Amino acid sequence: MKQLGEFDYVIVGAGSAGCVIAARLSESGVYSVALLEAGGEANDFWVGVPLGWAKLYKEKKYNWGYLSEPQKALNGMRSFQSRGKLIGGTGSLNGMVYLRGQREDFQLWRQLGNVGWSYEDVLPYFKKSEGNEWGECEYHGVGGPLKITSCPSSELGAAFIKSGIQAGYPYNKDFNSPIQEGFGQAQVNMYNGRRWSTAVAFLKPARKRTNLTVITNALASRILFKDKRAVGVELKRAGLVESIKARREVIVAGGAFNSPQLLQLSGVGPVQLLKRFDIPVVVDLPGVGSNLHDHFTYNVGYLCTQKLTLNDAIYHPVRRMLMGMNYAFFRKGFLTTNGQAAQGMVRSDPRLGAPDLMFRLRLFTRSAGTTIVSKAPGSQFDIGIALLHTESRGSVRIKSADSAVHPEIRLNTFTTENDQRKAVEGFWIHRKIMSMPAMQPYVAKDLEGTSQFKTDEEVLAYCRQKGDAQLHTSSSCRMGIDDDAVVDSRLRVYGVEGVRIIDASIMPFCVGANTNATTIMIGEKGAAMVLEDATLRHSGPGPTFCSPFQNLTLR
Repeated sequence: MKQLGEFDYVIVGAGSAGCVIAARLSESGVYSVALLEAGGEANDFWVGVPLGWAKLYKEKKYNWGYLSEPQKALNGMRSFQSRGKLIGGTGSLNGMVYLRGQREDFQLWRQLGNVGWSYEDVLPYFKKSEGNEWGECEYHGVGGPLKITSCPSSELGAAFIKSGIQAGYPYNKDFNSPIQEGFGQAQVNMYNGRRWSTAVAFLKPARKRTNLTVITNALASRILFKDKRAVGVELKRAGLVESIKARREVIVAGGAFNSPQLLQLSGVGPVQLLKRFDIPVVVDLPGVGSNLHDHFTYNVGYLCTQKLTLNDAIYHPVRRMLMGMNYAFFRKGFLTTNGQAAQGMVRSDPRLGAPDLMFRLRLFTRSAGTTIVSKAPGSQFDIGIALLHTESRGSVRIKSADSAVHPEIRLNTFTTENDQRKAVEGFWIHRKIMSMPAMQPYVAKDLEGTSQFKTDEEVLAYCRQKGDAQLHTSSSCRMGIDDDAVVDSRLRVYGVEGVRIIDASIMPFCVGANTNATTIMIGEKGAAMVLEDATLRHSGPGPTFCSPFQNLTLR
């Protein structure tokens, strides 16, 4: 087995969290860092174009393209799970919405025993990343590398926001303040008409450092243990099995699917599962791969009275050409957006302490699991309705001892009565909003006949037919102090030494928002913890750096 060298820290996964971790651990120049990514570079032109996520949504070169097991509550549908396989991970392919979790989410994280994870604890790490166009204030930062801006406004988006206000909800300029309720426009991690992922913001400048080595097309096979201490990672690259040593820690940042998969392949997980595939057991940790959590969403499509949507531009040859020219020469137009024009956060029950429903107007229509823009004729937009606090839980389990075999993903979406009730309530709230004077001039008809629905049963059947998980998976290696937890509040894996998980999988439960911003915060806070612990236990000679491509040691 070829040895690629020895580093202080080996990070597995160059996604939204992994890029942050690599940059922060290497910036002092004190520690040597290796970052492993199973995919390749993010050099495709469309990765950088904000609306390019539509084109790359199912591109096999850049996407793991996972399929869930059939979902009984959704009429047996297998959910397509878009997950990035390139530098930047899913953050190089997603919709770029920069929406933090709710204040109440983090307060509950702390109440569950996770010391250091209250809203007041995590806010500094959100601010640390930000280079927000709004300027510095109590809730935003300007000195960070992650550019945060507002999408260009649109006529339809403005009408939707006004309709929400007419329906009795407040206007909300900043969904990332402690108060999330209301209608407005979300911010995004874009800048100057370009996607501003953590690969661009954090990793690109960090790659100039001699103490950071990025190894692409390197599929991690397992963490290597000596007794119960991690000493490195085995990986496959170009058909060869290789290994890389970790002097201090192995940091797993593969996300909600790949992190539990790697731990199970390494002998850390439910003992009966490991024995089924003859994997030597390092520690019996039943929570690895359990508690998989996602939001539930469904869409209601509308025919627009005016030619204001993406359908109008994409399927008209002249307008499509002009759209491309507008982007190429001026960095303006539809290509500088993510397709989402406005959003609203509301409570399904006024007695709730925080919003549990999210509505968003998108300048296109799509069905569950399909590509972004419907090819049906006419000017179309849709309203997405999402549940922010779902009860349904799933799991991730290996199906083979081979890391190249996709894991078994059981989402179990929409399986509880409470989730179903909230989804139905969301439909009736959406109908009220769409009936307001501000939206009415733009609505020719609904595309699915939902205007004829009169009963909850009709709505529930529609949710089962059109609904899906929202690609906000988390919590499969959750942080906690109970028997089902996988990591402690410093993100160290229970039962072993020298392994941390720093990604969305550690969330005790999914935040009430898109998950990318919180994942970046976890990367920031997790990296700070690693550095704090390194300082506390540092003794003896300084760390060494050994390049995988040169027999060179820097002291």
